[in-house]
Amino acid sequence: MINNTYMKKTLLFSTLLLGSLVFAQKTDANMPGGDKDVHGCAASAGYIYSQINKDCIRPFEQKIELEGQDPEYASIQRTAVIFSKDMKKAEIFIPSGKESSMVLTKKGKEVAWKNGDYTLIPVKKRYEIRKKDVVIFK
Repeated sequence: MINNTYMKKTLLFSTLLLGSLVFAQKTDANMPGGDKDVHGCAASAGYIYSQINKDCIRPFEQKIELEGQDPEYASIQRTAVIFSKDMKKAEIFIPSGKESSMVLTKKGKEVAWKNGDYTLIPVKKRYEIRKKDVVIFK
């Protein structure tokens, strides 16, 4: 016959072990970096996947940062621009649909990068993002 004290200790230890594992799983999701997307980028730490860099980046750490100009984008006060090495593609970080960024392309000798209604234009050593010819970031 098994000792009753031994059974109680084993049951208590098992309960504590199981409880700590459940607690650890729940708290990991609430910690910074515990919310990784399909690319492994932690949104809570400010990371977004860059289609051009093929890596997680923080838009607010990029060299080219633009300020919002349009009330439609009031929740997005700033955005960033990243260029491909050949300067034929530019990535802007404006959530649209299910993507958090958008790649614009420059064709031939054009001076602007375009994707649908969006255009990135160099203006006086700076850049502007326009949607349907309305400046939304500069």
